[in-house]
Amino acid sequence: MSGPPLLEVVDLVKSYRLPRQGLFMPHGRRPALAGVSFSIVAGHSFGIVGESGSGKSTLARIALALDRPDSGAVRLEGRSLFDLAHRELRGLRAHMQMIFQDPYGSLDPRQRVERIVAEPLAALGGAGRAERNARVAASLEAVGLRAADASKYPHEFSGGQRQRIAIARALITRPKLVIADEPVSALDVSVQAQALNLMSDLQQQARVTFLLISHDLAVVAHICDTTAVMYRGRIVEIGPTEDLFGAPAHPYTRELVDATPRFDRPTQVATPAEGRNGPGAVGCPYAGRCAFAQPRCQKEAPELKDLEGRGRRAACWFPLT
Repeated sequence: MSGPPLLEVVDLVKSYRLPRQGLFMPHGRRPALAGVSFSIVAGHSFGIVGESGSGKSTLARIALALDRPDSGAVRLEGRSLFDLAHRELRGLRAHMQMIFQDPYGSLDPRQRVERIVAEPLAALGGAGRAERNARVAASLEAVGLRAADASKYPHEFSGGQRQRIAIARALITRPKLVIADEPVSALDVSVQAQALNLMSDLQQQARVTFLLISHDLAVVAHICDTTAVMYRGRIVEIGPTEDLFGAPAHPYTRELVDATPRFDRPTQVATPAEGRNGPGAVGCPYAGRCAFAQPRCQKEAPELKDLEGRGRRAACWFPLT
């Protein structure tokens, strides 16, 4: 990939305060992100995969400036989101939109589709009624719905159609970046394929850049050029999607690939090791589950580094070959 990055995420750290264990005890902290960095070039969609609790949704919210990190930076076309005044950030939101996981909960059931899809325009201001109606119609038609559907309510549509409405809402400001957090996980399998094909078409025809967050490797492989694998708030491997899934270098990536259902082989699910590398322990966070862990893994945490001749990076002392 070449050219300046559209989105840069630099050393993001985020933790959440936990309830006190006693009246006079201090609040504990639960780490969600521990130094996450990556960049996305315009026109090249980026995927993030990992199990629940790995920090994916926290990362999505911070990338959209819906939440603030404890430290680190997010830059869109070189502009730091957390250094902007509120008015400037509001204007910049026209260039970045989000598709949420639940097509049922993300649409207001009391509003007509016209108002739902036009909501980003209303927040940004400056669009007259005629222009708003035209852009709503164009957005609906771009996702395979009819302009006449604008007068209906969300309950009149299927789950797949509701997610198309959510995509139309995200596209109405003609954004440069769309962040999709588990966009098809709540849909039936057949409907998932329709939504993914739509996103792929939008990427190719409208040059929309997606930051796609999912626990499903097949979903990410369908759309994304580059993929990062997250574990416990860290990126443990990053590289071209096809290479990364075809020949994983990090044992956790291998575990995810082996756990993906396939018809040509039985699904393999690793049994987590017990009693090693719990919270607060030193060493590699994955060492307690890793079948290839060695004494060094228990003592030193590896950094994300280039793998010679493989065109990707991995945080592992003993990467798989």
